[in-house]
This record gives sequence, C-alpha cells and structure tokens, in this order.
Amino acid sequence: MATPDRRSLPWTLRARDAVLSATVWVIARLMRLQSPQFASWVGGFWARKIGPYTSIQRVAMKNLARAFPEKSEAERAVIARGMWDNLGRMAGEFVHLDRIWQYNMWEPAKSRIETTGVTNFIAMRTDGKPALVFTAHLANWELPAIAAAAQGLDSAVLFRAPDNSFFADLLFEARSKVMGNLVAASHVAVFELAAVLDQGKHLGILVDQARRGGPTVEFFGQPCSSNPTIARLARLYECPVHGVRVIRLPKGRFRIQCTPALNLPRDADGKIDVDGSMQMITSVVEGWVREHPDQWTWFYKRWRD
Repeated sequence: MATPDRRSLPWTLRARDAVLSATVWVIARLMRLQSPQFASWVGGFWARKIGPYTSIQRVAMKNLARAFPEKSEAERAVIARGMWDNLGRMAGEFVHLDRIWQYNMWEPAKSRIETTGVTNFIAMRTDGKPALVFTAHLANWELPAIAAAAQGLDSAVLFRAPDNSFFADLLFEARSKVMGNLVAASHVAVFELAAVLDQGKHLGILVDQARRGGPTVEFFGQPCSSNPTIARLARLYECPVHGVRVIRLPKGRFRIQCTPALNLPRDADGKIDVDGSMQMITSVVEGWVREHPDQWTWFYKRWRD
C-alpha cells in the first residue's frame, strides 16, 4: 500500500506525526535497554492504565457485546482489559523481535517458546511443496513468521504498512531482520504472492479482518465480510492450508500451535470453493478467539452496521 505524500498533509497533522514519531523513537530506545520480559510488563502496565479511556475502548466493548451477548458488561470489560494488556505487552516485545525467539525442543523448561503440532511444522518444511498459512491478531502475532525463519522454513509474509512513513519504516526494519520475505499489501501484491508460491515457498497471511466486497461469512453468529486472498490462492495452486496461532502464557512465555492441513470444501467441479473455505477458516479463528478472548484485538471493525 503506497504511503501518502507527507507534504500534501496539513502542517498540523505533519507536526502531530513528527511529535508522535519522536516520542515512539525515544520510548523504543529506552525499552530496548531492558529485558524482553520487563519491556513486556511495562507495556502491559501502561496499556491497561491508558487504553480503557480511549475511543478505541468503545469500539472494543461494542464488538464484545455483539460476540458475547450472554456475558455481563463487567465480564466484557475484563476481556477488554486483557486485550489492552496483551497489546501493551506486544508493543514492549516489538523492540526485542530479534531476541524474543528462544526455543529448545529438547529442554522445554529453558525455552521461552513451546510448540504443539510439531509434526505439521516438519511436514511443511520437508514435503517440497508451497503452503499457505493463516493466523490471527492473537497474543504476539509476529511470532509465527519469526518461528518460520528461525526453523529454516522458506517463507514470506503479507503485511499492511501503516500510512505514517516513520512507523512503516520502523516495522519493516524490525521485521526484515527476523522474518522471511516481506510483501506489502497493495493492488499488485497478488503478483508477488504468486511468485512466492511459484518458488515453492510458504506464505503467511493474517485473515481476521474485514474486506469490503469479500465473501460474507459467519463470525460469532453474525455476518461479516472476509478477505478471500488465501482461499483464492489455495484454489489456484492446490497447495496445503494450515492454521498457526500463538497463545500467550505466564512469565513471558508463548505456545505456538500448527493445525494439520485443512480439508477445504470443493465445488461441483472439484475445485476449492472460495466462499466455503473462508467460512471454514473463519470458524477456526473464532474457536481460537473463544478460547482466549482477552488475547484478540477487539477494536477491528469486523462487523459493519
């Protein structure tokens, strides 16, 4: 996605962005001096204090009411507070992306990361085929791409760059050091994604946001739009589709889980059905969110009135 020309914006917006960028730069440098665990705790502490008083909180509470009408307002507020804690922790962890990976299969007690579905990871690395991997904005969602690179999985990641050029550069610099190929979302990204699969690589895509004009799916019992990119690529390349999620654990630890390849629905011609596949994938994500609702980002406009 192209970044708008900053010179065309009003000076007030440019000044605001400059102050915000400078503030983030200073905070990032200070957090970098701390351990990943302490930076994570600090981020969670301040996010819990500030987040509930922002306009984003109202969106999150509205979405929580749609997803969990059976819960009380107080119960939904607890989930929202957990969401802020998770987002703050992720912000603290972001400056340590090159340090956060600490995995020892043989001595799990000494690892920051634990895994389940290891055989599915191994199969992807050794089968010689391209694969599509979907994940969601749960826990620290940067970790699946870091895990793929750390374990020697030839991979690429589709990401959406922020409009603010400072943040876009910051994100790209941090991610490029620890991840595979980075493909920025744009109107021509589909050609880059096709090239990734043509080369037999593995492509990771976040699938839990709405896309205007995309297939309609049920999410928490209510209709919403979905981004069909992953299903269209699966239909075109007939490659396996796996789900990978991250679960935040106590004491700064994480669990990464990989599903077996999904048995996606097919149409009368035997080809992968895009709409049906997006519903299956969305249902998997819903199950993940229901299991750990406090670790999902509830302020996305997944449902549109």
